[in-house]
Order: sequence, then C-alpha cells, then structure tokens
Amino acid sequence: MADSKVLIQAIERLDHRVTIGDVAAEAGLPLHEAQQGVLALASDVQAHLQVSESGEIAYVFPKNIQGILLSQSWKLRWQATWEQVWRILFYLIRISFGIVLILSLVLIVLAIIALAIAAAAASQQGNDRRDNRSGGGMIFIPRMWFGPDLFRMFDYRYDRRSPSKKTDSDSKMNFLEAIFSFLFGDGDPNAGLEERRWQAIASVVKANSGVVVAEQVAPFLSDLGQGWSQEFEDFMIPVLSRFNGVPEVSPEGGIVYQFPELQVTAQERRKLSPPQFLQELPRKFSHASSGQIIGAIALGSANFIGALALGSMLQDQALVASAGELVIFVNSIYWLLLGYGSAFLGIPLVRYFWVQQQNRNIARRNQEREQRAELLAQLDDPVREKLSFAKTLAGQTIVGTDDLAYTTETDLVDQEIANKDKIDEEWQRLLEQRQSP
Repeated sequence: MADSKVLIQAIERLDHRVTIGDVAAEAGLPLHEAQQGVLALASDVQAHLQVSESGEIAYVFPKNIQGILLSQSWKLRWQATWEQVWRILFYLIRISFGIVLILSLVLIVLAIIALAIAAAAASQQGNDRRDNRSGGGMIFIPRMWFGPDLFRMFDYRYDRRSPSKKTDSDSKMNFLEAIFSFLFGDGDPNAGLEERRWQAIASVVKANSGVVVAEQVAPFLSDLGQGWSQEFEDFMIPVLSRFNGVPEVSPEGGIVYQFPELQVTAQERRKLSPPQFLQELPRKFSHASSGQIIGAIALGSANFIGALALGSMLQDQALVASAGELVIFVNSIYWLLLGYGSAFLGIPLVRYFWVQQQNRNIARRNQEREQRAELLAQLDDPVREKLSFAKTLAGQTIVGTDDLAYTTETDLVDQEIANKDKIDEEWQRLLEQRQSP
C-alpha cells in the first residue's frame, strides 16, 4: 500500500476533492496502490463519497486529515514524535564530526606543547651552568595558526555577510554543519527521481486528455531497450501497467495509449504545461560556502600535519613519560588521531572525483532524453497520424456536484426527496414548453 504521507500531500494539493485517477497522477503512484490507499484513508478519516449519474466516484476529504489521523492513532503520534527527535539526533550526528575534529586538533596542540615543555625542561637541567651565566633561560613556543578564528566559526552568525553584501549563494549552515557537508555532501538531489518521473508522465497524459503516443512518453524514460524491443514500444508496458492504460490501434496501424481512469477528474483544473523531458539534477560537492570549505580544509590540514609532527615527537618514550598524563593518553590514541586526520582529507578527495563522474553520467542521460524530446518536435507522417487518431479518443469526465446520483454527505432519504423535486421541476418545465405556442 502507498505511503499515507504521500497520499495526504497529493490530496491536499488537489484541494481535498479527488478521484483515484487524480491521486495516482498527482503522486505518480500505480493506480491499484492509489485505490487501496485512498479507500483506507477515506475510511480512517470518514471522507465522503460522491457518485455521479454515470457511476464515477469522487472522494471528499476533510481539511485537517493529518490532525484526525493523529487523534485516532497512537502509532502515528509516536511516529510524529520520533521524526522530531530524529531531526535533533541527526543534527547532533552532523555536528559531531566537526566537534571531533576540533577536539582532535586541541589534543594534538596540547600534547605538542607539553612535549616541548618537557624537552625544554630536560635541556635546561643539563645546561644549568650555562643558563646561570646567561641570566636564565626562556622557553619559546612558536605561535601556530590554524585557519579562521575558531570561536567565530562556531557562532551562528559566522560567515553571514551584511544584508547589503549578501547573495543568494551564501550558505545558511553553521561551520560544524559545513564540516559534515564537506565530508559527506548533502544527499542525492535525485533521491525522488522515480516519483518525479511518474508524476511527469501522468501530467503528460493529463495534458493530452488521457491519450498519448509513445514518442510523448519516451523523453521521461531512462531505457527504451534495443532493436525490436524499442521498435515495438515495449518500454510502454510499465506505463500501461502503472496507470491501467490500454493500447489502441489506428486505421493506419499506429498505436496510441489510452488511460481511461486518468480521464476522470473530480473538478476541472487549470492545465499545466508538463516538462519537455525528465531532467536529473547535477550533484554538488557541498552546499557549504567557499569560506567554510576553505576553513574545513585548513583545520583538516592542521590536524593532519600536527599529527605527523606529534608522531615524530612521540618516538622518545622517556620524554612521553615525563610529559604528563595528557601526553600518555594522547600517545595511546595517536593512531586514531592520525587516522581521523587522514580520513578527513581523503574522503572528500575521493568523493570529489566520484561526484565529477556521476555528473558526467547525469549529463549524458539528460542529453539522451532531450534529444528524444527534440525528435518529437520534428513530426513525421506516422507520428502525425497517431496524434490525430489520439485526439479522437481524448476526453475528460468531470465528476461535478451538479449531477450527483448519490453522496454520503447527506441522508439517503433527503437525497431521494431532492431528486424527486428535481424530476418534478424538469417535468413541469417540459409541460410548459409543450403548452407554449
């Protein structure tokens, strides 16, 4: 059965009065899944049925579907609560990678300072006489720079420009979120590609009043097959199966595809122009700003270089033992620190080249679909004949409120009285017409 959230969103976009075909087209769902889902949802929220004189059915849902479901089901209430909790947990997971990077860098710096102090102290003890002649010694620890101001980077206002200098490309992430984005990206922009594909195909069918030719659907499919499979339009079989379509043969032998259930709608809607072809979105390495990415690289590089420098200093175990508990602890987790620093720079590097390869594949598929759309614009005689035949089958049935035979919104007795009154009025009108000269 279809996801109830998808069904609810589709019904709300359709203004709560729908047919099965409307929901299937709007959500891009198979008709049988849409039918099962709509019937189950209508039962749960006590939606009303409206049956036209021709037997077509429309469903009228209440405006607050989600509220009714939440009040009836503890499972849905728990699911809604868990979704809120998960958003918080996922946010904490995202910023944890940046926190670990900062903690790793702080431990490395503190360990290097402690080892430098211990080395200086050992050197001072061996040169007391020379130090006395020179009037005492001084430990010099070089100042290290680790990129942008760390405190500013964690502030929620970091990397926000003044309103007069802001652009649409400015990132809305804080720096810790940007570190996660730098490491792993921001998700697949085409995660809902199949849903978009079927919604687009359904919109093409709707725009053509329920009848299409294969050339109109091809720009939205990925694989049309080879040889005879493509010649015989086998790629249309999944489309027919999903929306209960039927092939029709024209007098000249061309094939068009009719979708009767998508020709029935609950109300006349403004026709929207469907896209010319299905376009996949290119992947982006990161949605973080360039400044945030540079900052992440600077911190990662400082972490990696610092870990290498620390590793050379940890070779002297006597110095480690004399440097204190912190250095001993850092020595015990040194390979974790070095591994994290290496992975922090290695993972984005590998991902960068992977993103480039994926974008080349996406561009190739988009170009193939665009070429199919361009071929459709160059109509040859067979396609023109099929389109002409399709227009003879095209049509739309609107389940209006004026010619309802039955609705669950009012009592059946009241409906029968209303119908009787309408019949009496019609007979009276006909009598008056006959009696008039």
